[in-house]
Amino acid sequence: MSIKLELYDFCLEFVDNRFQIIQNTIKEIQESLLSETKSSAGDKHETGRAMLQLEREKSGNQLVEIQKLKAILNKVNSEAKHQKIALGSVVYTTQSNYFIAISAGEIVLDSKRFYAISQDTPIAKLLISKTVGDEVLFRNTTIRITQIL
Repeated sequence: MSIKLELYDFCLEFVDNRFQIIQNTIKEIQESLLSETKSSAGDKHETGRAMLQLEREKSGNQLVEIQKLKAILNKVNSEAKHQKIALGSVVYTTQSNYFIAISAGEIVLDSKRFYAISQDTPIAKLLISKTVGDEVLFRNTTIRITQIL
């Protein structure tokens, strides 16, 4: 399996896990709302329901964000070879290695450290459209691109 495909699979699993957690949270909130309706009355009841409604709304917004991440991942072609850095590129630099897809944190494969980053992050914005040998200045450090997959 290629490094790019392994990184892609990690990001997909990251999104699926977050999706599952949010789905479970929404289910728990729904159950709490139902039990609140049956058991309470008065101001305390209204406050409890309002807080649960806010939690449900927050979880709904998180669900929308997860769907956006999944849509971005669907645009990544793990087979594509890139001459210039773009969405889906694996980028080796003198500083760090990156997978330009979604922000999913640090990934270690074959004792190499990669950072899954969104194309909207500051470092990704500097790297996009660059080629092997190009340099970018990030946080007062010159970073040279050594390989693109």
